[in-house]
Amino acid sequence: MDSIRNIINGKKGLIVGIANENSIAYGCASVLRELGAEVAVTYLNAKAEKYVRPLADKLEAPLVMPLDVEQPGQMQQVFSDIEQHWGKLDFVIHSIAFCPMDDLHGRVVDCSRDGFQQAMHVSCYSFVEMARHAEPLMKDGGSLITMSYYGADKVVENYNMMGPVKAALESVSRYMASELGPKGIRVHAVSPGPLKTRAASGIAHFDQLIDDAIARAPQNKLVDIEDVGMTCAFLISNAARSLTGQTIYVDGGHHIMA
Repeated sequence: MDSIRNIINGKKGLIVGIANENSIAYGCASVLRELGAEVAVTYLNAKAEKYVRPLADKLEAPLVMPLDVEQPGQMQQVFSDIEQHWGKLDFVIHSIAFCPMDDLHGRVVDCSRDGFQQAMHVSCYSFVEMARHAEPLMKDGGSLITMSYYGADKVVENYNMMGPVKAALESVSRYMASELGPKGIRVHAVSPGPLKTRAASGIAHFDQLIDDAIARAPQNKLVDIEDVGMTCAFLISNAARSLTGQTIYVDGGHHIMA
């Protein structure tokens, strides 16, 4: 860990998606902070703030800002605050997703137009928008990381409409990697195995999905949010300077199994 600390220490980044201490975003934030990075964090709304504020205090976050990507102007304000406070940005970790429950629990064939558009907006387009705002602040290059899932590549029972949404997110990551590469900005999708987060609890029969993943993974275990955080630490470090546009699986090898 000390060797990684040497190439993470002092980096400044935005982490979006902390809801509680079990969030993937919090796992990433806590690892990066331990390694010496400074992290700015966001909370969804006033109801979520009371859960996020104590975690932000643990992270010694200098900026704790509201961000609902569906509310006009909020994202612009987040990046304006970052520019005023830091004047630069080294990384962004995007760990948010949403799909209306009726659409998530139904067939893709039956999904509503509004539900599809909302899922794409929150889960995919928001990453594009963050990249656009981050670009001018990444004066010396940087890293943009989003969270995907195996259901983007293969049909996973009960993952339903989020599969196509995550597939779009992975594709967006590749295109942005190509477009932003000349500026030294690297873009990745990290694809963890199933984790017991609040967001995942909305997936039908999620406990069965976890049991199946444990049984099929070569390591016969789940990863945890710290594993995801360590992967992100590597990706934002200079050690990963020649990597971009990839989907990085952090799933104990589950994705390689037929």
